[in-house]
Amino acid sequence: MSDKTVLVVEDEPGIAELVRFSLTTVGYSVQIASNARTARIFLAKHLPHAMILDWMLPDESGIKLLRDLRADKRTKMLPILMLTARSQEQDKVSGLDAGADDYLTKPFSPTELQARLRALLRRGLPQFSNEILAVEDLVLDPIKHRLSYANQPIDLGPTEFKLLRTLMMHPGRVFSRQQLLDLIWGDAVLVEERTVDVHILRLRKSLHPYGIEEKIRTVRGVGYSFGNK
Repeated sequence: MSDKTVLVVEDEPGIAELVRFSLTTVGYSVQIASNARTARIFLAKHLPHAMILDWMLPDESGIKLLRDLRADKRTKMLPILMLTARSQEQDKVSGLDAGADDYLTKPFSPTELQARLRALLRRGLPQFSNEILAVEDLVLDPIKHRLSYANQPIDLGPTEFKLLRTLMMHPGRVFSRQQLLDLIWGDAVLVEERTVDVHILRLRKSLHPYGIEEKIRTVRGVGYSFGNK
């Protein structure tokens, strides 16, 4: 397989071929799965560098497949872009809440798809040192991708983990939404600032059972920071 393999889970042949053509022309190796079952079989044998996932599949919802992949340690960190005709804001929020790293609606520009995929793959590259971060009883280990509070493990999605890591590296510093977009999503200018808010909400939800969600501070009119209020 190529160094950059992308699994495209799409049941419409015309769209699948358009995606395949637009990605192979810029050097990707593309595998097509027309339903969730075929995708699961492929993923059981191969782990691609990224996946492009349709919401409406003939055998099960793409959202269900997405949630299952995020619950599996092997595919938890797999970069996933949802490509779907569902264009309402609530649909986008639902897709991101389910674990998608990005969300693109049909009809789409092949150039935009390429740009978003490049940004998605860049997010998996190491950007910071691998030092363990510890603030009081909250400990983040970037090498093991592990977060714990008072020795209790906390489960985070890949984007939420990167957000918390960024904020914990600079406690007290206020980051604007655009700065967080640049740090976490690279130069993918097509990603909306609303995306940051959705992932911050997910991060706080994960920290809530431990009573430490308030450590992610909202600075009105500016952005977010990490620390005690």
